[in-house]
Amino acid sequence: MASILESESRLRRIVDSQGQQHVFRFWDQLGTPQREQLLSELDSLDFEEVSRLIQQHIKGNESGHGVSHPEPSPYIRLPQTEEERHRHQEAWEQGVEAVRQGRVAAFLVAGGQGTRLGYDGPKGCFPIGPLSNKTLFQLFAEKILATCRRYGAVVPWYIMTSRDNDEISRRFFEEHDYFGLPRENVLFFRQGMMPAVDQDGLLLMDSPHSLALTPDGHGGAIRALKRSGALDDMARRGVAYISHFQVDNVLVQPIDPVFIGFHVQTGSQMSSRMVKKRSPDERVGNFCLVDGRLHVIEYSDMRPELAERRRPDGSLYFEAGNVAIHIYDVDFVSQLNQRGYELPFHRAWKKVPFVNDLSHRIRPRQPNANKFEMFVFDALPAARRTMILEGARESIFSPVKNARGEDSVETAQHDMTAEVVRWLRAAAVKTPVDSNGEPTVKLEVSPLFALDETGFVEQARQRSLTAVTADTYFE
Repeated sequence: MASILESESRLRRIVDSQGQQHVFRFWDQLGTPQREQLLSELDSLDFEEVSRLIQQHIKGNESGHGVSHPEPSPYIRLPQTEEERHRHQEAWEQGVEAVRQGRVAAFLVAGGQGTRLGYDGPKGCFPIGPLSNKTLFQLFAEKILATCRRYGAVVPWYIMTSRDNDEISRRFFEEHDYFGLPRENVLFFRQGMMPAVDQDGLLLMDSPHSLALTPDGHGGAIRALKRSGALDDMARRGVAYISHFQVDNVLVQPIDPVFIGFHVQTGSQMSSRMVKKRSPDERVGNFCLVDGRLHVIEYSDMRPELAERRRPDGSLYFEAGNVAIHIYDVDFVSQLNQRGYELPFHRAWKKVPFVNDLSHRIRPRQPNANKFEMFVFDALPAARRTMILEGARESIFSPVKNARGEDSVETAQHDMTAEVVRWLRAAAVKTPVDSNGEPTVKLEVSPLFALDETGFVEQARQRSLTAVTADTYFE
């Protein structure tokens, strides 16, 4: 009890100095375990950091990030000439060699919940296969397993979860025997958490004995990789390159040899994939040069006159859209942590459940809280050298963010099927389609059957496949 009293006294002094003394308003109603939880959460907070963010983003009403004169960033385009195709082939070969040598790790950002999909659980546990009903986690696991088999490689997989979904995600993998991957090569760790605050900068309470904490964003990976011991584990394994992708992109290849090869060839410390934006207001970030350094300006921060600017041929002036696929060097992440480099926090106005003064838990219908998040692409300006590689949207990017409409389950499954149609055509296999070229049957390919078009064509020829006439799952 003495230690609780000592902690209480010390933390009361701190919160009083910060004007946050309301966090103790339910103290007298709490039992010992509840008091210990509240003290533990308060003790884990960096109050100096929180105070600085409140001053900068709320009381100071800071907006934007001082990038008033951006220019389009250069990128390596999709191959159109024989020379460019040869360069991509060379990059593929170099990437494959890096994978075979065990120098590449897969890194999945999977801290999100499936709430917007109408799913109660981690987003990675959401079933997405058009025919198989495989989950996102299984889809990525099989892509990594197929990569290991194809290249005779060991690819460790690091998965960053959140406080809300870590235990369930781990148990999900255990229940499914890690989807065939060696257990020792799948490693979980949690991203950091930040407190949510109201419009006056006051800490919100999730319950009478706990703070309203929210994940610190995918940019939290930079310090979470270090704090979790993942960087040390990578060093022991001889990993040099981290392939970063997000849990909601059904088309992403966790290990892309061409992307890895260009990263190695160019000596880049941090590289990114891009697709050409569909429209000026598409909800993706914009790759831009600011004072000669690569930045991503979020769609919400891009001035309309810049977003809408076009070239003489009608194409967008700022056309390079960020799709959250990156590669960064292990050494680069280590250096950022060693010198205390801090990614800037961004403020988001969101709906966050909280308890009121009567200890009633409220689920707001409208945004009520400021969340502080870091974005991993904000590390780009700190890199000595960067590289951007264009990808075909239909091959690398189809996010599943919503239950219906744009970037939804329906659009993701459509894009998965459309990819199979392209592979069937490349293999000269007849496929039933309507007058718009849309398939009239459901199609799905297991990554264990084929990872890409080349692998699919080989399989189709080996099996003497000439036509598809019904719903078909290739496994």
